[in-house]
Amino acid sequence: MATRVSHRKASTASFAASNGNGNKQAVANKILLGLPRKEYKAVFPRLEWVDLPVHTVLNQVAKPIEHGYFMNSGLASVLIVLAGGKSVEVGLAGSEGFVGLPLVAGFKSSPTRVIVQIGGSAFRISAKDLERFLRECPVLERSLQPNSQEMSLQSTQVAACNRLHDVSQRLARWLLMSQDSVGGDIVKLTQEFLAHMLGTRRASVTVAAGVLQKAGLIGYSRGDVKIENRAGLEAATCECYASITRQSGMWQNETNG
Repeated sequence: MATRVSHRKASTASFAASNGNGNKQAVANKILLGLPRKEYKAVFPRLEWVDLPVHTVLNQVAKPIEHGYFMNSGLASVLIVLAGGKSVEVGLAGSEGFVGLPLVAGFKSSPTRVIVQIGGSAFRISAKDLERFLRECPVLERSLQPNSQEMSLQSTQVAACNRLHDVSQRLARWLLMSQDSVGGDIVKLTQEFLAHMLGTRRASVTVAAGVLQKAGLIGYSRGDVKIENRAGLEAATCECYASITRQSGMWQNETNG
């Protein structure tokens, strides 16, 4: 069952919105920040700022997608769920992205479960409103299309990574991708949750984290993973992280060009 979220209509006065407590929330989502003022003023009255506690379910497998989420902070995990109930992560969405991408292609249901992995916030939009704005706001539509492709890139590369590379390499790749999305040096996660995300046993994550910690690449204390040496972590990961970032960079240059 999804965690309840607090929400309030966004304000068009500036690149900020009020949350349920009346505090101003700066807009950090890159898609929203990239909109021209005309589209921003059209879209923003239909957005709701929502608080996203850890484990909040944003999309559920084979269920109608009622809302899309422009992630503002925190991190959402895209999961493939198997018939027996087991799941494995195939993608991440942070402030650079949008949750509810099937809506962009005109679909109404989700093939994945999307849950909040690191608590944060988002600007929520109804599926009906998004459908209208995709017709009326060309920059918004063009911004969401590459996001769909980047998520597909993540999914295919992560699937190969989970099959071919050892747990310590996969853990290093995951930490790098998470840091890219949320910023900062500390990622708040338990080893149990990491095992769930990487599709392996907790004992395997404990060993892998120990290897990285012994090498001085990360620190771990009470659910906080601290990246101590990013360059070393990049050297310790597999080729998948570089493949994802390289292709994403190429697409960004092609779009900007």
